[in-house]
Formats: sequence, structure tokens, C-alpha cells
Amino acid sequence: MLGTSAYSEPAQPVTYEEKIKRSVFIGNVSVCHDETEAREFLTQIVSQHRDATHNCRAYVLSNGTEYSSDDGEPSGTAGRPILNAIKHSGLVNVMVVVTRYFGGVKLGVRGLIDAYGGTAAKALDLAGRVERVMTRGLTVSLGYGAMGNVTRILESAGASGMEWTYGGSVGVRAEIPVNAWGYIEHELEELKARKIIAEWEEVIR
Repeated sequence: MLGTSAYSEPAQPVTYEEKIKRSVFIGNVSVCHDETEAREFLTQIVSQHRDATHNCRAYVLSNGTEYSSDDGEPSGTAGRPILNAIKHSGLVNVMVVVTRYFGGVKLGVRGLIDAYGGTAAKALDLAGRVERVMTRGLTVSLGYGAMGNVTRILESAGASGMEWTYGGSVGVRAEIPVNAWGYIEHELEELKARKIIAEWEEVIR
């Protein structure tokens, strides 16, 4: 979550279906890293369920963005319960779309809240969770003699995805956990001041 390096996403996309008082509720869960991916996922679900009565949804992103829509259901009876289910799960970068095929029996406000929130919660539970780490990209230019020093610093910071390039000098690219960035800055600036490395910079994404 915000302010930490670690967060959890759904481990896999999931579809969960339940019948409640003759209405069919279908919960679909997907990983969405931004609003564009969320819109694309919604378009996909709406296309699959063109004849559905409602496609209510919510998403939460790792940057703190939240969104929910009742899609024609009474205000607060669908999108908000789905959003609450996501928040309760602790997952981010996740979108849940709950599709409803009306079965002819009205559920009332409480019934709708329970149906949409419950379907979302069950789908999220089936999706599982996988831990990710918020990172910032880094590149370092160095001489061959500095590889040991730089490797030690990167490993101490918990760097991942290290990619080395070799030529007249050496280059390395890596992903650094955000909570280790201060350490990395201090250590690399010290190496640069001592002329052990030539340059380093953050990779802006």
C-alpha cells in the first residue's frame, strides 16, 4: 500500500457465479494497473454480457485511485459494496465487475448491497493474492573494477531484475524497492565522489 514497498495483487483472474432470488450475479476479477486497463477490462466484460441488466464495478489502484459505479442500480447499492469488498481484501491494482441478470424478484436495498458485496468478496477470495514490491528503476555506469562494490550495494538494497551490459565500460540496470532508495542514493553518491563509478540515474517510467 502507499507509504510502503509491499502490496498485494490478485494472483489470478477469476469468474464466480451465484444465483440469488432468481437473479444471476457474476463476479469477474482482473489485475488492472491503471485506468486504461480498467476500461479495457470493463469493455471486455460488457461485450461478453451484452444482454445483462447491469455491469456494476469498482477498482483500486496502487497509486491510491479508487472508482465505483452502480451502473443503474439504486445509488450506493452496488458500486460501493464492491469497492468495500476490495478494500476489505487488502488488494490493489484490482478491478471487480459484478454482472447481474435480473430474475424478476426485487431484492431491496439491503438485498442488493449484500448480493453485490458478497459476490465481489467471494470472487476476490477465489482470486488469491500475490505480493509485489514497489520499485524505482536505476542505471549505473561503472568500470570493471567496481562491479563487486556495486553488486554488493544492489544486493543489500534488495534489487531485482539486474541486467548487465559490457563494453569499454560496464552498465547495470535494476529495480530498487522504494524504501531502499535513500540507502542507494547515499551509497552510489559516495562511490561517485570517490570516482569508483562514473554515473548513476533513476529510470523515469
